[in-house]
Amino acid sequence: MQPTRARLVLENGSVYNGTAFGHIGEATGEVVFNTSHTGYQEILTDPSYAGQMVLMTYPLIGNYGINIADNESGKIWASAFIVREVSQLYSNYEATMSLDSCLREAGVTGLAGIDTRKLVREIREKGAMRGIISVLDETEELLLEKAQQIPEMAGLDLVKTVTVSENYSIEKTDARYHVAAFDYGIKANILRMLQQAGCRVTVLRAGATAEEVIDLNVDGVFLSNGPGDPSAVGYAIETIKKLADYNRTTRPLPIFGICLGHQLLSLAFGAETYKLKFGHHGSNHPVKNMASTKIEITSQNHGFAVSMDSLPEELEMTHLNLYDNTVEGVKHRTLPCFSVQYHPESAPGPHDSHYLFDQFTSLMDQAKN
Repeated sequence: MQPTRARLVLENGSVYNGTAFGHIGEATGEVVFNTSHTGYQEILTDPSYAGQMVLMTYPLIGNYGINIADNESGKIWASAFIVREVSQLYSNYEATMSLDSCLREAGVTGLAGIDTRKLVREIREKGAMRGIISVLDETEELLLEKAQQIPEMAGLDLVKTVTVSENYSIEKTDARYHVAAFDYGIKANILRMLQQAGCRVTVLRAGATAEEVIDLNVDGVFLSNGPGDPSAVGYAIETIKKLADYNRTTRPLPIFGICLGHQLLSLAFGAETYKLKFGHHGSNHPVKNMASTKIEITSQNHGFAVSMDSLPEELEMTHLNLYDNTVEGVKHRTLPCFSVQYHPESAPGPHDSHYLFDQFTSLMDQAKN
């Protein structure tokens, strides 16, 4: 079959011509690049990518197909997928379909055959930009106009589009702890890691209140990853503030945040966040543990960061990004609350930071005694 021509038009007028795969149609979103060599399936199904078109820097994608068991959620959240070359042949004994077929079934458009190195270089120089992919016979001027009308990520609350509508429980017969996990876009492997750490988990919708958490009489609270601008999720920030007050006045209640959860925790204690130029997306980012001075190789996916200069006295920075010296972790100096910007559940990515789940359970043990 003759490949279908498609083009990407960025908000600054740049045009990249290639061919479409997956769903043949039109897609919009903020274009960001991911430096992982593998893990495209986990990336596509990560709710933190809602509203974004993901560009892979590794040139060949799709060669091991799709294995449904490795999904990080129940659907593909990325609005489009951009690669240098998509493999139509795949080799993996667990694979059930090709990447092309998976995107087609999900109604997600892919773009292949463009100069991805050039596009990554442009994003690094000019920042993440809104863009549109189209196979329609429309003029570049019309596509540019559409790209410039896409809502900007700053100020956008996307958590409400990815969170569950109803709370639910994940039981564990030999559980030592009961954890309330806020679903701001939670990944499946986070829930698995919490279970492996000995937790039964009650997953709460993003808008759940502090009173709902307190009524559950849990041992700890988990704040998940998620998409969009953290400062726009005011309801979550207010809930975390109330849980911090409960910590101060009633009993110790350990709180552990990851990615968006880290940003929301920091905002709740008075810090500020800002949008990064092109974000951190990949499974090979070096982070320094300030206490041990060890370097952890981490998995990351975020477009916003906590401002180091805005950290209040009660928050101590625990981890530092070695690429750009941004805040990668904080802890409260007196309360059992801590968070990291990166993804210790490593899906995809290295296992250097699994110890953070043990740190969480240790805090819960201390709170019980």
